[in-house]
Amino acid sequence: MGQFKNFFSTRWGIIGVGAFIGVLAPLLQKWGNPGNMGICVACFERDIAGAIGFHRAAVVQYMRPEIIGFVLGSLIAAYSFKEFRPRTGSAPIVRFVLGVFAMIGALVFLGCPWRALLRFSAGDGNAIFGLLGLIGGIWIGTLFLKGGYNLGRTEKTYASAGWLLPLTLLGFFILILIFPQIQGEAKSGILFYSLKGPGAMHAPLLVSLAVGLAIGFAAQRSRFCTMGAFRDLILFKQTHLFLGLLALVVLAFITNLIVGQFHPGFVKQPVAHTMHVWNFGGMVLAGLAFALAGGCPGRQLFLTGEGDGDAAVFVLGMIVGAGFAHNFGLASSPKGVGPHGIAAVIIGLLVCLFIGFTMRKK
Repeated sequence: MGQFKNFFSTRWGIIGVGAFIGVLAPLLQKWGNPGNMGICVACFERDIAGAIGFHRAAVVQYMRPEIIGFVLGSLIAAYSFKEFRPRTGSAPIVRFVLGVFAMIGALVFLGCPWRALLRFSAGDGNAIFGLLGLIGGIWIGTLFLKGGYNLGRTEKTYASAGWLLPLTLLGFFILILIFPQIQGEAKSGILFYSLKGPGAMHAPLLVSLAVGLAIGFAAQRSRFCTMGAFRDLILFKQTHLFLGLLALVVLAFITNLIVGQFHPGFVKQPVAHTMHVWNFGGMVLAGLAFALAGGCPGRQLFLTGEGDGDAAVFVLGMIVGAGFAHNFGLASSPKGVGPHGIAAVIIGLLVCLFIGFTMRKK
């Protein structure tokens, strides 16, 4: 067990986890998930928000088992290696707001950092602008970190507090079993299901859950994080986490080639738009929010599985932010940015800058 634990913390361990995700994500697309969206934490949390009625965008409503698997897989890993450490207390309202604006920025671009990498590996040129924006936003965040930005200390808390969001997601999975999708019906019991669009495209339930559990387990062991990879590279010139990202892109590219999902270009890419300024701007906002919150959306899910209540608040902020994004016309579509998406990005950047400048230890 000790050797197994040590492997994931090594260079080859993080490369292996990145490669693992890089292979499975395109395969999930092949098995039914939306185009260039084998895995997208932001998009899948948006779909969950739709499934429970937080928004009424009929094309993006589905209770994504991958997200449930990420948290529960991390929970299993944390308990297996005695790393379940329930903790909370560090600026929860700030983390919630950062989660809201992280989601808004991601939905203006149409993807989280994972999907940006996966879109790039499948030939979507628009992802280049999103990745540049992500790096720019994280770079701004590192300036705040060097300037003393800090959300304060977390404190050890009751184990039950660390269980609350994992149990909530387990409850969501039980709801899928109680209210399964009915052919041709947009609602089953209390859950909403898309009949067309990205929400109607999904791999088989148990396959999605199994992949989510496996990735959640492996990512918790390796501390896999896209934001952390760029942050560490910029701040400390450390390449450990970044090697995991490179492995993800390379293996996803190879897998896409093998299964016929590599289609280079900018136009007519699945669930993407060509408004390059706002592909860039949306991810600047998301990257800054991730840096200020201390982790990308995937990492926040894995931390939640470890019992981190602060990460759980950020996750809830993202789910609520998805509701805001679709109810208020902020999210993009293949036609372009939503009617109020540009204003939301500008407001989000101002809010994040306000947080960064005012929450610094003197």
